[in-house]
Amino acid sequence: MGDLLIRNIPDAMKRDIASRAEKNGNSLSDEAKSLLQKAMIGTSGTNAPARSALEGFREIFSPLTEKEQEEFAGIMDEIEAERKKDFGRPLEGFD
Repeated sequence: MGDLLIRNIPDAMKRDIASRAEKNGNSLSDEAKSLLQKAMIGTSGTNAPARSALEGFREIFSPLTEKEQEEFAGIMDEIEAERKKDFGRPLEGFD
C-alpha cells in the first residue's frame, strides 16, 4: 500500500478528525481514511445508496439523544405536512 501526505491542514480540522477518531476508537490515520472513503462514495454517484434528506440530517445530528432525535423527526414531519398543504395552491398576489 502507498502513503499519502496531506499538507497544510487547518488545526481545527485536524482536531475534529482526532476527536472523531477517539470517539470511534480509531487512529487518526484510520479515521482520515474512513472519511476519505465516505467522501469518495458520496460524490461518485455510483456506489452511494439512495438516502432521504432526513437520513442525511440524522447522520449529521447523530450525537443527539434518542428523545432529541424523536423530537427532530416530529418537527420534520410537521414541516412536511405544512408543505403538502400548500401543494397545488395558486400563488397569491400574481393576478
